[in-house]
Amino acid sequence: MGAAAFELAPGRSERSGPEPPSAPGAAAVMARAGGENFPVAMRLLSPRHRSALLAVYGFARLADELGDELRGDRLAALDWLGQELDAVYSGRSPIGGSSDRLASAPLFVSLRRAVAECGLPREPFARLIEANRVDQRVARYETWEQLQSYCHLSADPVGELVLAIFGLLTPDRVALSDRVCTGLQLTEHLQDVGEDLARGRIYLPQEDLARFGCSHEQLASSDRDARAAMRDAVAFEQARARDLLWAGEPLAASMAGRARLAVAAFAAGGLAACEEIERAGFDVLDGVPLATRRLRLRWLLRVLRRSRSAR
Repeated sequence: MGAAAFELAPGRSERSGPEPPSAPGAAAVMARAGGENFPVAMRLLSPRHRSALLAVYGFARLADELGDELRGDRLAALDWLGQELDAVYSGRSPIGGSSDRLASAPLFVSLRRAVAECGLPREPFARLIEANRVDQRVARYETWEQLQSYCHLSADPVGELVLAIFGLLTPDRVALSDRVCTGLQLTEHLQDVGEDLARGRIYLPQEDLARFGCSHEQLASSDRDARAAMRDAVAFEQARARDLLWAGEPLAASMAGRARLAVAAFAAGGLAACEEIERAGFDVLDGVPLATRRLRLRWLLRVLRRSRSAR
């Protein structure tokens, strides 16, 4: 979704503090949901859980849009988003109550309801904003450890919020969830190599590219030898992502009911994407086809079978 899709959200109340030149409306944000790995479990949830998860997803998408697509001062826009988050948490009293700073756009109203109903912590949302601040000043990551630290800001918070929605937020589950979310983030980085290059960013660790003789210039090259080096590097990262995603097996095994199905579906979506990357011969520069619903379902059944045996 390009910058043309941005518009001021309706129903905004008067309040002090800067606003970005424009912000995506809720419908535009949610239009991105269908083709990404994040929402593969949506249809498995109860209406209450689905509403809360969509609110979390909407916030994450909004932060990404402001950090990636906004024309203008992105850091100021992200500061504005932090103020909106403050407004959401200042109104944690019963839904419909009054507040001096109450976020009134539909996306924030939904988020405020989810926060009140599920007791969602603020800190993971703040990390999602910080990840997009980092994107404004960091374009490359030298080591895998550095990229992991970025994923702790950009991806892991989502899993923690999902656990909170289900009332299952424990340290052991968070550790497993962080692995799944980092695996999902790494998979999306592999799917988006060409798009990220166009933005001047490389999310593949430089040490890994060097290991396979693939420089920044070669990463975008059409030369056959250079593309071979890129494919080798992508295959290495894909194997790493796949191993991380299999942490979804014991995580799902620690749950029951729809929560177990949803978590297994998140991991399955990433594993299906990994299969598509392999099917493409690890040549991701021109993009990778999205995994079909049938492929995602096959991986979901596989994760569920393995999680049952792990219980």
